[in-house]
Amino acid sequence: MQRRAFLQSAALTAAARLELLAGTPMPMTRLGKTGLEVSRFVVGGYHMLVQGEEMGTRIIHRAIDLGVNFFDSANQYHKGRSDELYGKALAGGLRQKVLLMTKCDIYSRDGAMALLETQLKRMKTDYLDLWQCHQVSEHAEVDQILGPNGSLEAFVQAKKQGKVRHIGFTGHRDPAIHLRLLAGSDAWETVQMPINLIDPHYLSFLTNVLPEARKKGLGVLAMKSNAMGSITKNNVAPIEECLRFTWSQDIDALVSGVETTSQLEDNVLALKTLKKLTKQEISVLLHKTRQGQTGSKIERYKRPEKTGAVRPHRDGEVA
Repeated sequence: MQRRAFLQSAALTAAARLELLAGTPMPMTRLGKTGLEVSRFVVGGYHMLVQGEEMGTRIIHRAIDLGVNFFDSANQYHKGRSDELYGKALAGGLRQKVLLMTKCDIYSRDGAMALLETQLKRMKTDYLDLWQCHQVSEHAEVDQILGPNGSLEAFVQAKKQGKVRHIGFTGHRDPAIHLRLLAGSDAWETVQMPINLIDPHYLSFLTNVLPEARKKGLGVLAMKSNAMGSITKNNVAPIEECLRFTWSQDIDALVSGVETTSQLEDNVLALKTLKKLTKQEISVLLHKTRQGQTGSKIERYKRPEKTGAVRPHRDGEVA
């Protein structure tokens, strides 16, 4: 059953909803050359803590109950408190049942290694399943990461030491940055980027980066399926179309932020009842979204069309 019809069905009782959530297997996939078997839904590390630690813990535990095995965080999220929440919420043996990733926003070798030790302590674990170089936005940052004493050296070293199992990078401002990182090293194993139904119309990660990442065998993590809420806020498309479009692309998993267990259940249910869009349906949908607002007015985290036209999306914001 398609999710729109599913949600509109008056016959869907709370009991039926819970039965579908509990009884439908979580769709799983292999995360590129990492070989990790991951749920196609990943709990986003920022939003889960917006309503406090109690709700954040409930979201994590409910996600595990529903079959989610992949969890996201970052040093920037709530000044490290998202990392800390996992340390608390995954106590008592839960850590060994999930795949845990966090992200590093320091681009020097020594700074990144120091931050890794801090993050491991916060998360109360001696290893990460995935450590990603976070929110790379400028060419100067790429130069630093890939250059002598750059953070890539720390990422490679940490993997050799067994402190991280796999390494990758993220960003959302300009696909040219991702392409430089992909070309600059074969060490990367994952890439995280915006994939949504207006991305193809401006500085597209879907059309420019995704094919190159797949050629290299990288695991692909999508984010910003709703462009940080701007797609639904501006009546470009409803949330069910946003989710369905992103999961219909050649991605492994979607990192999705939720602030309540109800939102979590909505998103997981959308995945568990997913019917992928056909090529024709995707073409029609993109034709429709091309007629409305696109570019950095909606995807405000992307490089503005004109310098200074839109405030850049930088430190402290959700990525």
